[in-house]
Amino acid sequence: MSTIAPLPAAAPGRSILITGCSSGIGLDAARTLAARGWRVLATCRRPQDCAARRDEGLESFPLDYADPRSVAEGAAEALALTGGRLDALFNNGAFALPGAVEDLPRGALAAIFETNLFGWHDLTRRVIPAMRAQGHGRIVNCSSVLGLVGIRWRGAYVATKFALEGLTDVLRLEMADTGIHVILIEPGPIGTRIRLNAIPHFERWIDWRASARADQYGASLLRRLYEDRGPDRFERPPAAVSAILVRALDSPRPRARYRVTLPTHAMALARRLLPVAALDRLLARG
Repeated sequence: MSTIAPLPAAAPGRSILITGCSSGIGLDAARTLAARGWRVLATCRRPQDCAARRDEGLESFPLDYADPRSVAEGAAEALALTGGRLDALFNNGAFALPGAVEDLPRGALAAIFETNLFGWHDLTRRVIPAMRAQGHGRIVNCSSVLGLVGIRWRGAYVATKFALEGLTDVLRLEMADTGIHVILIEPGPIGTRIRLNAIPHFERWIDWRASARADQYGASLLRRLYEDRGPDRFERPPAAVSAILVRALDSPRPRARYRVTLPTHAMALARRLLPVAALDRLLARG
C-alpha cells in the first residue's frame, strides 16, 4: 500500500519549467503537475524525447544543460511561451559517472559539472529576472542523498551534488528579500534509468583495466553497473518525488530541504550524530 499522503488541491494557471523529462523523476513530475492544472514546460535533452512529450499533450522543447546555447534558447522559449512570467523552475536533469576518484580524468569532471551544476546555475540565472519582476517564484533543485554523504565509486556525482547543495543554500539566503523561494529536494534510491544512463559515461571516461583498482572494479562496480539486480529494498517510485515537489510548490512557507526516502533521512541523521570514523565505517559497507 502506498504511503504517499493525499495531495492538496491544486491552484490552476501556474506555470513551471521542468528539465530532464525524458524519463524518471522529470517525466513523472511533468505528468503529475499537468494533471493538477499547471502549465508544464517539459524539456528534454533530445528532440525525439520532446516529440514524445508533445504526443502525450505536454508542451516540450529541447534544453541541454551541457550546451550554453541550448540553455539560453530554452530559457528564452519558456519565457516567450508564458509571456515573461514563470511561477516555478524544477532543475532535475543530471547524469552519473561512476568510477574511483583517482581514475577520473579532468575532462570527466568538467563534463559532469557542465550538466549537473553549471547548466543548472545558468538556467536559474536566466529565469530569476522574470520572477523578480512578478514578485514571486519557486526554484526547486533536485539534489540527492549523495549531496549529504559520499560513497565509494560515486565521487564525480557526489562532488556535483555537494556543490549544488552549497550553491542552493547561498542562493536561498540571497533571495530571502525577493519573494523567490529556493528549495532542495533530496531523494535517495528512486526507480529511474540513472544506472543504465551512466554506462556510456563510464565507458567513455574510465579506463578501469589500467587502474590500480582493476580487481575491485571487477568484483564490485562492474557487477553493480551492468547487472540488473532489481529494485533496491528502500527504492521508491518517481511519484514519491513528485508528491514532495507538489508540497514544495504549494506550501506558503516551504522548507529549505525536503527528504524523500528512508536512506536520505537516515544519512542526514547519521551525519549529524556520528563521529567521522563511525560514519566512514557505515558508508564503507555500501
